[in-house]
Amino acid sequence: MIEVKSVTKLYGKKKNIFSALDDVSFTIPEGASVAVIGKSGSGKSTLMHVMSGLDRPTSGEIVIGDENILTLTPKKVDAFRSREMSFIFQSFFVQGNESCYNNVSLPLEIANVPLRERKQKIEQALDAVELLDKSKARARDLSGGQKQRLAIARAIVNDPKILFADEPTGNLDSVTGEKIEDLLFSYSREHNATLIVVTHDEDLANKCDIQIRIKDGKIESITGDVEGKN
Repeated sequence: MIEVKSVTKLYGKKKNIFSALDDVSFTIPEGASVAVIGKSGSGKSTLMHVMSGLDRPTSGEIVIGDENILTLTPKKVDAFRSREMSFIFQSFFVQGNESCYNNVSLPLEIANVPLRERKQKIEQALDAVELLDKSKARARDLSGGQKQRLAIARAIVNDPKILFADEPTGNLDSVTGEKIEDLLFSYSREHNATLIVVTHDEDLANKCDIQIRIKDGKIESITGDVEGKN
């Protein structure tokens, strides 16, 4: 479970203070798929950064499981994030000159997973996104859809319990985008992982269990099966 409690995020000082998030509160059940919906500048990406510990709010609490991550030291937050979370971004952020295998290996190296355990995990992740045959290919030689699938393989290789996806289909055509969506939802269901998608795509949002709409840093509405997961 993720609890966001009275979170406010301010930028600037004195007369130039800007409120990116204004007293935001909600609860996400474990294993739910959640869409955070809003226009550009609404605060949705700031909310994702605060929820994941990539940024700190000015006030409020972020409780994941029984852990208020805002009480942890930066080093412990980093460790918690690498252990529990993964991220997928619109711009892929794969290492173009590295092989697909080495791209997926990176999170395991950061987490100090023993070398003997990496091969199986990497191959399982590549197989899950249908890129096992591209294991030795350079990431730069992949299509846009393949690069996004590679980014998903890299994100899921450590079996994260929380998967953040920021506009994951924004750079893709509709057919490829649907395949990426299917991969994300399949992972969430099969691993009982919480999927949090930041998007302005209403069709994608409607596929999620819960829709959180944000406008000018405030929660506009929360709809969906809020009580449907435990």
